[in-house]
Amino acid sequence: MPKKMEKDERETKPHFGVANFEKRKHPRFSIDLPVEYWLINNPKSRPSHTLNVSEGGLLVHFSEPPEIGQDLRLKLFIDSGPDLNSVEAIVQVVWKEIPLGKDGDYRAGVKFVDISAEDMDKLKNFLNTLINIKTPSEFRIPSKFASMVADFSTPKPPKPK
Repeated sequence: MPKKMEKDERETKPHFGVANFEKRKHPRFSIDLPVEYWLINNPKSRPSHTLNVSEGGLLVHFSEPPEIGQDLRLKLFIDSGPDLNSVEAIVQVVWKEIPLGKDGDYRAGVKFVDISAEDMDKLKNFLNTLINIKTPSEFRIPSKFASMVADFSTPKPPKPK
């Protein structure tokens, strides 16, 4: 008959850190793109820029604090080769950060609530080009700099001691 283990002698299960899996439908792309936005029913536009972009929404830098639930008209400027295209939509602020730094430095997540099928296609095509970029040559980097970019992207073996 096996001996009963004391509390301190019991086998312990390994403990692992908590994994934080994102529950997002669409991948985010960290990219700084120019944005122009308007408060609904206000003709004055304000310039801004994105911190990341997805098919579902954007992380936007604002110069004044937005309100959660607030709807905004937004124009996102995307580079599609030699042309500068734009995507227009109504977005809604779904979260905002409390600023820790200087005034005029606010970040907020916005989701698309009204975007035309044509503009959504433009956005999807643009994001697909980001997914498919594989080599420095696709960034249109001059050849004399391409090797420097490749050096940063290629892992180096550790140096012998």
